[in-house]
Amino acid sequence: MMQKGIILAGGKGTRMSPLTKAVNKQLLPLYDKPLIYYPLSILMLAKIRNILIIVNKGQKEQYKKLLPDGKNLGIKISYQEQDKPNGLPEAFKIGEKFIAKSNVALILGDNFFYGQNLTKTLIRGTKIKKGAKVFLHYVKNPELFGVAKISNNNKILKIVEKPKNNFSNYAITGLYFFDNKVVKYAKELKPSRRGETEITDLLKKYLKKRQLNAEIIGRGGSWLDTGSIEDYYQTINFISTIENRQGFKIACIEEIAYKNKWIGKKHLDNQIKFYGNCNYSNYLKKL
Repeated sequence: MMQKGIILAGGKGTRMSPLTKAVNKQLLPLYDKPLIYYPLSILMLAKIRNILIIVNKGQKEQYKKLLPDGKNLGIKISYQEQDKPNGLPEAFKIGEKFIAKSNVALILGDNFFYGQNLTKTLIRGTKIKKGAKVFLHYVKNPELFGVAKISNNNKILKIVEKPKNNFSNYAITGLYFFDNKVVKYAKELKPSRRGETEITDLLKKYLKKRQLNAEIIGRGGSWLDTGSIEDYYQTINFISTIENRQGFKIACIEEIAYKNKWIGKKHLDNQIKFYGNCNYSNYLKKL
């Protein structure tokens, strides 16, 4: 079953206002790259080559300046605009035509993932035949997140949104893999008190059928949500520390495409010209 990917890059970004009044949050710099490069790199590491980016109304052209159609990366990128944020499951209704008969991965545009065996873990996610898989990360403050209780064989037993009583420290991150039934299930959801459909309600549909599995990002991996100013700057510090210590770039989308043999040297040269004289171009030259 072919796997497609959706990046949900809409939203108002109110927690980071006034920075996000004129510029979409996913176009802000996260260290030396636009934030959108990080979720895109995750889908590319999962070997997903057909990607839909959902953006706010009127912001498509801004994104296209940066990421036109994906040909320069050996992938296919298309765009859809969202009138207003109506909850994460809306991504599947907006992307219904794009998804067609495929399975689909969803990643939130402001989520950052990093880890040693991440690529293997991601590719495992794309192999699901039926059901859904969520990525979990151990946190010390579960009351701030949607949290899952898991069995010994990583089946999810229970999900609670922002629990008052701590029954698990495994937070549900912004990365999900679904079978094709997700479109049907998303259409059945009713809005919550917030007036939006909720991802936890969507996951509970799979939970009821005992088709919801977990993939755990272990102690060597990191998941950061860059939704608030504090988290945003913590993530920047994390990236700069690792990149400067190791000399490798995190989320260099051209490097991933090149290593996957989706593009050749000519494409790299074109990208170097596109970026102009900068550290990022110098890194591409070294490849």
